[in-house]
Amino acid sequence: MFLSLKKNFEYDNIGMLSSSLCFVHCMITPFIFIAQACSRSCCSGSPLWWKAFDFIFLLISFVAVYYSAKNTSKNWLRFSFYLLFLILTFLVVNHHIGFYIISMKLNYISAFLLFALHLYNKKFCRCSTGCCKS
Repeated sequence: MFLSLKKNFEYDNIGMLSSSLCFVHCMITPFIFIAQACSRSCCSGSPLWWKAFDFIFLLISFVAVYYSAKNTSKNWLRFSFYLLFLILTFLVVNHHIGFYIISMKLNYISAFLLFALHLYNKKFCRCSTGCCKS
């Protein structure tokens, strides 16, 4: 399935879209639930379907990172894709489970940096000549 998608879409575009939506999702969540808490006094936690978006974005991001890293011409960029994805995954899981108290700013920063890596890769590091490792 992913191989047929690879021909039709650029995974850097998917990664940028996923990172952007993740960033927006993280930014608006507090405002939505502050408004919800003000409108009623119970159930201030977020619903399960809203929390599921975090993991859907992670899944889409993983696919985008995998194919973008596979098709980049720079080794440092390949490493950076996976490192940032692992950091973002840890931060999201930590947010839901609560191992450590970590500022949400780190989630925003890692999502933004992942977006920036996809943008950089799209502009400067394409493997159109088959020079990259498969």
